[in-house]
Amino acid sequence: MMNINATKLQGNHVVLEPLQPTHENELYVAAQDQAIWTYTGSKAYGPQFKHWFDSAYVKMSKNQHIPFAVRRLKDNKIVGSTRYYDIESEHKRLTIGYTWYIPETWGTVINPECKYLLLKNAFELLQMNRVEFCTDVRNVRARAAIRKIGATEEGVLRNHMITTDGVLRNTVVFSIINSEWPTVKSALEQRIQNLM
Repeated sequence: MMNINATKLQGNHVVLEPLQPTHENELYVAAQDQAIWTYTGSKAYGPQFKHWFDSAYVKMSKNQHIPFAVRRLKDNKIVGSTRYYDIESEHKRLTIGYTWYIPETWGTVINPECKYLLLKNAFELLQMNRVEFCTDVRNVRARAAIRKIGATEEGVLRNHMITTDGVLRNTVVFSIINSEWPTVKSALEQRIQNLM
C-alpha cells in the first residue's frame, strides 16, 4: 500500500478537493439525479448516499482510496466526485474511478480536466507506471469517454462483480502507461483548450 497524501488538484475549470466531512451536504444534493447511477457498481442517491459517503471516507482514512469532491470554479458548485483506488506501490499502478458528475456537465470540459489533473499527478508526481480505468461493459457513454482520454481498451473481465442492484456485471478494463503519458497529455491539453 502506497501512502499517498491527498492534495488539492487545481485546474482552470475545476478543483479536486480531497474528501472532507464538510463536503457531505453539497455532494448529497449533487448525487440526487438517478440518471447518474444507471451503470455504477454502487448508488449514492436518496438513502443510499450516507453509505456511499461514509464508505468513501473510511477507505480514505485507511489510505485505501483517495476520493475527491469535484468543484466547478465558475460557480463554486460541487458537481461530482472521483477517486484513486487499487493503489499498488510495489507495482506503481493505481486505478481512477468511482467517477460521477451531474448530467449538466456531461460532454463539457469538466471530465477531461478532471482526468488531466488526476493523470498528471499520477504520472508526474506519484511516478506511476500504469493507470487503469474500469467500467460496466453496458456503459457505452463511459467507454467512449475513457477512449477519448487516450486510454487503451485491454479487455473484458467476465462476471466481474455484482452491483448493489443485483446485476452481474462484466467490466471493461482500460489503461494508460507512463510511456504514453506525454502523447495523452498533449491531446488532453488541446481538447481542454478547444472546449473552453
